[in-house]
Amino acid sequence: MRYFTPGPVHHRLGLVCLGVGMQHGALPPVGPRTLDHHVAVVISAGRGWCTHPDDTRGRRHEVVAPALLWITPGVPHHFGADPVEGWDESFVDFTGSAVTAYTELGCIEPGRPLVPLTDAGPARAAIARVARAARPGNPLLEIEAAAAVHELLVALRRARADTTADGAPVLEALARDAFLPLSVAEHAARHGMTAAELRTAVRRSAGCSPKDYLLGIRLGRAKELLAGTDLPVSTVARRVGYDDPAYFSRLFTRRVGTPPVQFRAAQSRKVPGGYTSRVPDPGRPPRVPPAPERPRGPPAGVRRWRSPGGGAPPPPAANR
Repeated sequence: MRYFTPGPVHHRLGLVCLGVGMQHGALPPVGPRTLDHHVAVVISAGRGWCTHPDDTRGRRHEVVAPALLWITPGVPHHFGADPVEGWDESFVDFTGSAVTAYTELGCIEPGRPLVPLTDAGPARAAIARVARAARPGNPLLEIEAAAAVHELLVALRRARADTTADGAPVLEALARDAFLPLSVAEHAARHGMTAAELRTAVRRSAGCSPKDYLLGIRLGRAKELLAGTDLPVSTVARRVGYDDPAYFSRLFTRRVGTPPVQFRAAQSRKVPGGYTSRVPDPGRPPRVPPAPERPRGPPAGVRRWRSPGGGAPPPPAANR
C-alpha cells in the first residue's frame, strides 16, 4: 500500500490519487467505517461479501469476481474476503473536482456499492500503473497517478456488466445512423423502443442524452471533413445530417467555439490522398507516400553552356 499527499497544483488536474494498494488472500474485513473521499476496489479473483448502506438489517451480500466495490464519501461501508477462498483486490483512493462530471457521465455510481464487471483486467492494469509510479524518487508521481485514475474510471465504465448486453448495440446503431436526418423519436422507433427507453439506454451506456451523443458524432465528422477536404461548408453540413447550412454553422460555432470557416483555416493543412471515414488499424497506420522528386536543373541565375560542336565546356578562367 502507498499513500500520497498531492499539492494544490495537482488538485487542479481534476483528479488526484490519495493512495493505492494491491493484495490477495484471506484478507481481514474492512469497516464498518466512513471516509471523506472515493475508493474504487476492484476484485479480480475469488469471492467475499459486502453490506449495502441502505440495508438497515446489515445483511451481507455475496461478491463474486470480477466485481467493483464503490466507496463514496460520507457513506458507511463494510466488506471482506471469503475466509477460506479469499480474493484478489486492488484499490485506488481518489478525489477531485472532476468527480462530479464523471458521476454525471455514469462512470461513478454512488448509489451502487457493488457493480458486476465483465473483465477486471484493464482496471487492474490502470491501478498497477499507479503502483509503479509510486517508486521512490519519481518526480512525476502525482501526475502519472492522476492520469491513471482517469484511465481507471474509463476502464471501469467500459467493463460494467450491465452495459455490455444492451447498451453497446444501441450506441452502435445510433452511430451507424447518426448522419440521417432523424429525430430522437424516429431513432427510437427504428429500434422498437420508445423515446424514453432510448434516452434511458443511452444515458446508462454513454452518460448523456441521445441528442448529445449524436451531436458529438456529427460534429466530429464535420471537423474531419473541414480539415481534410475542400468541400464547401454547405456540403459538409448535408454530409453530417443538416439540410440548413446556416443552422449547422450556428450550432458548430456554439459548440466548437469558432465558425466552420475559421476552424478550417486554423487547421492550415490538407490530408494527402483525400479523406476516408474508415478508422485505420493503430498498429498499421496509413502511409503517405513521399512526393515525387522534380528533376534538378542548374542553380538559379546560371545558364547551361552548350558547345556548338557538342564538346566539353571551356575551362574556367584563371584567377588574376
